[in-house]
Amino acid sequence: MDPCVQPAPLTARRNGALKGRVRVPGDKSISIRALILGALAVGETRIGGLLEGEDVLSTATALRALGARLEPRGGGEWRIHGVGVGGFAAPAHPLDLGNSGTGCRLLLGAVAGCPIVAAFDGDASLRKRPMRRVLDPLERIGARTLESADGRLPLRLQGARDPIPIVFEPEVASAQLKSATLLAGLAAPGETTVIERAATRDHTEKMLGYFGANVRVAPEGQGGAGRRITLAGQPELVPAPIVVPADPSSSAFPLVAALLVPGSDIVLDGVMTNPLRTGLFVTLAEMGASIELVGVRNEGGEEVADLRVRSAPLRGVEVPAARAPSMIDEYPVLAVAAAFAEGITVMRGLKELRVKESDRLAATAALLRGNGVEVEIDGDDLVVQGKGPVPGGGLVTTHMDHRIAMSALVMGLASERPVAIDDGSFIATSFPGFVELMGSLGAELG
Repeated sequence: MDPCVQPAPLTARRNGALKGRVRVPGDKSISIRALILGALAVGETRIGGLLEGEDVLSTATALRALGARLEPRGGGEWRIHGVGVGGFAAPAHPLDLGNSGTGCRLLLGAVAGCPIVAAFDGDASLRKRPMRRVLDPLERIGARTLESADGRLPLRLQGARDPIPIVFEPEVASAQLKSATLLAGLAAPGETTVIERAATRDHTEKMLGYFGANVRVAPEGQGGAGRRITLAGQPELVPAPIVVPADPSSSAFPLVAALLVPGSDIVLDGVMTNPLRTGLFVTLAEMGASIELVGVRNEGGEEVADLRVRSAPLRGVEVPAARAPSMIDEYPVLAVAAAFAEGITVMRGLKELRVKESDRLAATAALLRGNGVEVEIDGDDLVVQGKGPVPGGGLVTTHMDHRIAMSALVMGLASERPVAIDDGSFIATSFPGFVELMGSLGAELG
């Protein structure tokens, strides 16, 4: 973000029931992957419903610098003319990925399979996020890290001249880590395999297959909880039209707001319901939420549905660590829901939250404490004592984290006193138009 841009404080307050029908922006994970795979295909890829948030746009700018041609046509319609697997050109300047951890890590993988040198950088928040665990498998494939600040940005990467296929078993469940490895493996002869102990979101392998790559997915480990993903290298990716579904992570904010604000009744159109992304919906249902899936269908290879959400009393539950990969971005807003529930909610296995845009585990606990909610961090678990009414009245430090910002504003819509945030400017990284969309449902944000 431009240092000259001033923070944008916002306040949320109670203003009656939320009503209406809306569509949240396109899924960020699908949008970024569609741009990257379109740039690696040969020919023109057409994308509809692309999320035009800052994270996606910074990825598009980086792909242009790598030699692909990307043309926005308005209203989320884009055309991409790709350069083929291994065809990226050396960029003249550092690739600035802004706040996008997904764009940065996936592009590290895509560049690792090309015989070029590229510099990567980002904003102050992205510079704090660890890249070493992504660089490790890329170096096994044949890339070299020429410069790096302690495994963080800014860094320079020398792509592999002769990429080597590998078998890689990540220490942590991370879709970004898996995706970077598979994207690097595209340029290697033979088969690249990623073995997951716990299944993470599978958009990359689905989309690779959609673009013509040979990808095999098989259960792995005890009870088939993990997965073995095997990619045959050096395919010619074939352009394919993509319609990006509505983002379930972005849907979480109006959804939880409607559950908490009495009398609310809203419909969220065309939300992705991929089972590896719906951990929040499952958890909220266990808590007593009223969420109805209407018009379940398949669009562009992904399951989608319209969600009807009505206000309902919630109760505390225990959320198992195994569910974390399917809802890793939704824990802050789940913690807000837990604050209004009756009883204790325990969210287990949240180590990965410590290395998001902020230390999200600490930031989430601070958000709750600052608004009168009892909360404890026990190792990698978050324990929230729900008591029904939440006092509110706090000023939340967002730490340049869009999901902390939106979660705090959702709390303010149902708490006894308004909740303010120090800066809402980063919300646009994933949810442009958030304030306006919530306003159309009757929320008071300003």
